[in-house]
Amino acid sequence: MRKTIFAVAAMMALAGCTTAETDATTGGLIGAGVGALATGDAGGAIIGGVVGAASGVLIGRAARDGWCRYRDRNGRIYEARCR
Repeated sequence: MRKTIFAVAAMMALAGCTTAETDATTGGLIGAGVGALATGDAGGAIIGGVVGAASGVLIGRAARDGWCRYRDRNGRIYEARCR
């Protein structure tokens, strides 16, 4: 249980600020949790995390109102129409 709490805390610390990064992080956390509960091992959690991250980006993009947050080369975050 302690390893799971540490892994979730580490993922939340690495959460991104742009729209796609936030959607991927959220989807990855949910997918890893579901994968771990469904299979009971680390392999299932990893596969669930990967599938969840990809799904989070795709579902997040479809649910947006047309504006996304991006990061430029200098690290500044700005809003523009989603691509």
